[in-house]
Amino acid sequence: MERTHIAFFGRRNAGKSSLVNRFTSQELSIVSDVAGTTTDPVRKTMELLPLGPVVIIDTPGIDDEGQLGSQRIERSLRVIDETDIAILVVDAGAGLGDDENSLIDAFTKRKIPYLVVFNKSDLDVAIPDVENSMSVSALKGEGIEELKEKVAVIIKNRKTRPLVSDLVEEGDLVVLVVPIDKSAPKDRLILPQQMVIRDLLGKGAIPVVVKDTELAIALEKVGKVRMVITDSQAFGKVSKIVPAEIPLTSFSILMARFKGILDQSIEGANMLDKLENGAKILISEGCTHHRQCEDIGTVKLPNWIREYTGKDFEFSFTSGLEFPKDLSSFDLIIHCGACMLGETEVASRYRKAIEQGVPMTNYGIAIGKMKGILARVIDF
Repeated sequence: MERTHIAFFGRRNAGKSSLVNRFTSQELSIVSDVAGTTTDPVRKTMELLPLGPVVIIDTPGIDDEGQLGSQRIERSLRVIDETDIAILVVDAGAGLGDDENSLIDAFTKRKIPYLVVFNKSDLDVAIPDVENSMSVSALKGEGIEELKEKVAVIIKNRKTRPLVSDLVEEGDLVVLVVPIDKSAPKDRLILPQQMVIRDLLGKGAIPVVVKDTELAIALEKVGKVRMVITDSQAFGKVSKIVPAEIPLTSFSILMARFKGILDQSIEGANMLDKLENGAKILISEGCTHHRQCEDIGTVKLPNWIREYTGKDFEFSFTSGLEFPKDLSSFDLIIHCGACMLGETEVASRYRKAIEQGVPMTNYGIAIGKMKGILARVIDF
C-alpha cells in the first residue's frame, strides 16, 4: 500500500522531535534542550491509527548554523520533495519568521498540504491567527489528538489514482507473470506485485500468479483471461505467448499510471530513437538492493539499449533517495517503477526533468518500446 509521508519541519528547539514522539506515541526522536539535536532526517515507517500506513519524518532545524548546519538545512529542504503532508512546527513564543514563511512558500509552490502547528501553547503567549494553523503542547500532550484528526482528514481528501482495479470487473481472471531468476528476492514477491494482487482482490477479481515458464500452460487451463500483467523484463518472451486479443501490460507501467507520470514516460521513451553516440543516460532506481550479475538497472537495460539503438552511450546510475539536482548533462533518464517512493517524490523527480528539459521515462515503458510492443502494453 502507498504510505503517506508526513514530515515535521521547523526551527531548532521549536519542539519538532517532542511533537513527533507525542504524535507517534513512541520515542522516535531524541529530545534535548540543546539546539540542533536532530542532525539528519529521521524516518519511521509505521501503522498510525487512525491514519493508517505512514512514513513519519523528523527533520533538522532549518535555522542551523555553520558549514555542517548548512548541510543539515539542505537535507531538511530535500525532504520536501518526498513530503505528502507537511507539519510546520512553530515555537509559540517566537512566532512566525522568515524561515517559516519560506517553508510555507515551498509547500504552496509544490501544492503540498500543510498545517502550521504552534507548539508550547502552555506558555502564556498569544497565538496568531494563521491559515491552516492550530496550537498544541508537546510537553503536556495537549492538542495531539486534534492534530491527528486534521491530518486524517487531509489523507482522506487526497486524490489517489487506481492501480488496476478500474481496469477489471468483479470475477475477471487476471494472470500475473512473476519470473523467478537470480535477481528475484528470495521467498517473497516484490512490492508492485503485492500491491496489484491486493488491488485485484479488493475489486473481487481473481489473480492467478505464475512464472513465465508456466505461462503457456496456465493460459490453456484457466479459461477466459481479462488481462496479463508481467514483470517488464519478461516482455519479449511473454508477448509471444499471450494472444493479441488479451491485453498485456507490466507492473512497472501500472506503477507509472498510478504515480501519474505515464504520459510523460511515454514521451520520454521516444527519445531512444533520437540518441546519438556518446549520449549520457541516467538510470535511477528508487530502492537500494544488492546488485546481481543480471541486475536490470546496471546490466540488462544498458545492454538492451545498445542492442536496440546500435550505439554506445555513457551510463550513470543512482539508487534510493539519491537523485541529482542538476540533470542538465543527461540526454535521457530512465527510472524504475518507483514502488518504494511516494507519489510526491516521483512527481518531484519528473518535474525537475521537465524544468531542465531532460526526457524521462520508466523501465517498463522503455522496455516495451525496445521490444516493439509499446502500443500494445499501454492499451489497457
